[in-house]
Order: sequence, then structure tokens, then C-alpha cells
Amino acid sequence: MNRSITYSPAHTIVPSYECFNRCSYCNFRVDVNKGSLISTEEAQEILQQLDSPSIAEILVLAGEIHPLSEDRKKWFTKIHEICDLSLSLGFLPHTNVGPLSWSEMKQLKKVNVSMGLMLEQVNPKFMETVHKNAPSKQPKLRLQQLEWAGKLKIPFTTGLLLGIGETKLDIEESFKAIALIQSRWGHIQEVILQPHSVGSNQEDSITTFDPNLLPSIIARARTILPENISIQIPPNLVSDPNFLLACLDAGATDLGGISPKDEVNPDYPHPTYASLLEVLEPAGWNLKPRLPIYSQYYCWLSPKLKKVVIAKEKTLIF
Repeated sequence: MNRSITYSPAHTIVPSYECFNRCSYCNFRVDVNKGSLISTEEAQEILQQLDSPSIAEILVLAGEIHPLSEDRKKWFTKIHEICDLSLSLGFLPHTNVGPLSWSEMKQLKKVNVSMGLMLEQVNPKFMETVHKNAPSKQPKLRLQQLEWAGKLKIPFTTGLLLGIGETKLDIEESFKAIALIQSRWGHIQEVILQPHSVGSNQEDSITTFDPNLLPSIIARARTILPENISIQIPPNLVSDPNFLLACLDAGATDLGGISPKDEVNPDYPHPTYASLLEVLEPAGWNLKPRLPIYSQYYCWLSPKLKKVVIAKEKTLIF
């Protein structure tokens, strides 16, 4: 029996690593005023050097700028500019830059085929531990983003971070919160289950999440989340072939964006397409590339965006 698992052939562009949050497990951020915005010329050079037929998604990933910061407008303008530039070159932008205002989401909808924001965990207790210096990790704020994305008809990705002190009940409550929002709007494409993996830049002594627990969490997710939500696992964080296959057997359906570097987990390189095939094909899995927007959401796109999506669908090497 041949079964399919999907992934998004992607490349990540980081407008800025500066972040006003200070999550104790983070390996991505730099302090405010210790980084700089990428220039338009730098972004254009990166995009023009990409192998267009083999890449679909441009993941625009950035540190968070405080909503009241005088630098917020410049930061947002750069993100919008990179998305617009990506579209002009035939790529499909997917932005994940932290909570946005309603107006910012409306503007980015015009230059993104999908967007994302990790819920992480819905229990507010983490605001007293790993998120005590990360005000934008308030669960209510992140749930609001999911609701707004639904109201604006933005295809969306969210997810849970595992290994930060959560209980089984915390995980289930997070799944239920996502399922409830999906029942209202139907816009959530994927839920990522991201196991915390120790990195060289984290401040906290939190250890790596036990991968043995992941298959049972995936199975539980499959019983709570609607069937129209894909369950995504990052293969660079589940690198043991046996664990990866166990996760797929438990109900994981997608491997997310595969790009040269995982900016969030820079100590864990993404596997190559060829190395994944060596694991998956003998076990009866067919590895299929996909776009960062699922076909059932094409009707939500503007004519401009839909034109780029259809063109990429025709030219991407499947």
C-alpha cells in the first residue's frame, strides 16, 4: 500500500531577528537595537538566486517588534515589500511574524497566499515560566489572531510547542481551542507539533522533548482536530527514522517547509529530499511537494494572487 506524505519546498527570508519577546527557550532572536532590517537589494538578490521550478513557498519569518514601537511601521513595510517582491518573481509568500493588528492582517492578505502563528499552548500558566518575558505569547492574544484570520478568510497554520512543561490536559485543551475556531471558520490548514529541541543559544535549561511521546500526541490530535486539518511534524526535529515513521503511522500527514536552514532551530539542519525518500519509500510512503495554500482555499484569493498560484502549480517540479 502506497501512502502519501506532503511537504512544502520552501526558502526562508528573515527581515529582522530583533524581538521584544524573550522566550527562555529561543534560539532565533537578538535583542532590540542589536540587529538590522534586511535591505530590499539583499532580499531581491536572495530571491533571484533561487531555483524557481523547485521552490514554491517563501516563508517570511521575523522577530517581533512591539506594537507601539516607532519602528513598527518600517518593520511592517519591509515585510509587505518582501512578500510583494516574492510574488513578482513567481513565489508564494507565507508570513509568520507574530501577532498583527486587524489592519496589518488585512494588508498582508493582499500579498500572502497563507499566513501562520504558533498558539504554542493555551494555558496562561506559561506566562509565569518560559513566557514571563514574552508579552505577545498571551494565549488570548494568539487565539484572537486565529479568529481574525478566519474572519478575513486567510488560510492559516498554527501549532503547539511541546516540552515546555505542559501536561496532557494542557495539550488536549490547546487542541480543543483550535478545533473550536476551525468549526467557526474552516481556515486552518495545518497544526504543527513542534518538539522543543535544545539549542546552543537558549537561556533556559529545558531539555529536549522526549520523542517517544510524540506518536501518542499525534494520535490524540487526530481524535480531537477536524479531519480537514493536516498534522505537521518537522522532520529535522524527529530525525530518527523509526520515530519519524511511527509519527506518520500515528496520523501525521505533512512535513512542513523544507528549506536549507531551519531559522527557529538552527542547530538542526533540515533533511534533504533524497534522504527523506530513503526513509519513506521502503516503508510505503510517497513524498509529495505541495503549495503553501491548499486547493480548497483558492477561491479566497484575489485574482492577482490566484494567477500566481496557478502559474506555480503548473511550473513546480512535482
